[in-house]
Amino acid sequence: MTSPVGLHRVVEPAGVLPQAAWRVDNRPEIGPNEVRIRVERLNLDAASFRQLHEKHGGDGEAVRAEVLGIVESRGKMHNPVTGSGGMLIGVVEAAGVRSPLGLTEGDRVATLVSLTLTPLRITDGLKGWDGASEQVPAEGHAILFARSIVAKLPDDLPGELALAVLDVCGAPALTQRVVQTGDTVAVLGGAGKSGSLALAAARRAGARRTVGIVPTQHEAARLRAAGIADEVAIADARDPVALAEAVTRALGKPADVTVVCVDVPGCEHGAILATDDGGTVIFFSMATSFAAAALGAEGLAADVTMLVGNGYVPGHAEFALDLLRSEPAVRTLFEQRLRAD
Repeated sequence: MTSPVGLHRVVEPAGVLPQAAWRVDNRPEIGPNEVRIRVERLNLDAASFRQLHEKHGGDGEAVRAEVLGIVESRGKMHNPVTGSGGMLIGVVEAAGVRSPLGLTEGDRVATLVSLTLTPLRITDGLKGWDGASEQVPAEGHAILFARSIVAKLPDDLPGELALAVLDVCGAPALTQRVVQTGDTVAVLGGAGKSGSLALAAARRAGARRTVGIVPTQHEAARLRAAGIADEVAIADARDPVALAEAVTRALGKPADVTVVCVDVPGCEHGAILATDDGGTVIFFSMATSFAAAALGAEGLAADVTMLVGNGYVPGHAEFALDLLRSEPAVRTLFEQRLRAD
């Protein structure tokens, strides 16, 4: 019996969903409602890659070896420290007769569900990856369930670029849903992938004024050149007082909506302090401590709504790709980051 949410693939501990499992079954044989993907490239999420990179002091071979070890031991790419994974692109090898995903053999797709719940087997030892970037050329297979989310790759965009966009497509979609006409919006990590899309989405939603917060002069220069934020400010998002002051100076008041798109821990209190009473904080970073956010808001007597960006909003893939196509500055930022990687 093949469960639509993958319960039959859980090896240990029994009775949990695949994302919560320590180990899943990554055998290639598929059930009638499953799909097998021939993997072409993984995209490690930013928090996971940063943790691995810092742990090994930038030693690419050690990073590669640890990623291989995680996949081998767990049957999926599920970083045990950050609890996060990423996503992948590949080609449909086989689709079960009862799969509801509408895929056929040969379709090039991007998975829009986390690698933390996707059965995965690597067969090439990641020989084409130097361990120095989030995008990982790979050979192997992955399994999708009936309740998985997947998008066919567009023909007009390079695969690496589409993968980078689809990896963070939940951020702009939820930002557009939350931001109201006339709002002021602060985006922490505004020059990054999810941050640049969130800024573009806020503007499209009718934000009155936006500020992109970045940590360095280099990123500030890139974001100013892109012109997708009304203001750009340099601040350490882990310094609550400095961050709140930077946002207030740029916007003339605390933000109505603050979007957290940074991949380092310790930004919760600053995001809360930078948000006006009655405002909303959206946490998209997998480095977020939700206990710290909840207790921090209580300790600051902050009347803010806090949302967890879960990576899925109906139509999120199409919306993010449309932003990339219609906002040349956003595409430029993505291409610059891919070249740097």
